[in-house]
Amino acid sequence: MHLIRVVIMSFHPDKTEAFEKIFSEKYQLIHSFDGCVSVRLLHDVSRPGIYVTLSEWLSESHLEAYRKSTLFAETWTKTKALFNAPPQAFSLTASHFSDKQKNK
Repeated sequence: MHLIRVVIMSFHPDKTEAFEKIFSEKYQLIHSFDGCVSVRLLHDVSRPGIYVTLSEWLSESHLEAYRKSTLFAETWTKTKALFNAPPQAFSLTASHFSDKQKNK
């Protein structure tokens, strides 16, 4: 069963551009990491400093391998310097899931 990792981050308003730059530079590397199925960056529409990453992993061991990697260490070190509050992170599994795409 796949694992969904959710990380909720709050940034200083003047640091959001720097975070988006870090994410855009590292996105493809994270996505191509062994076991990563998908990565999404979401931005809260009513709170400009709030971002959420959703990443899907083949297993918890794949996520842990990423979290122990140099890529994660470098990315997280740069990112956490921009926070204005501690991040919240948790992992989920889906008990029910539908991914229906409509043809246009």
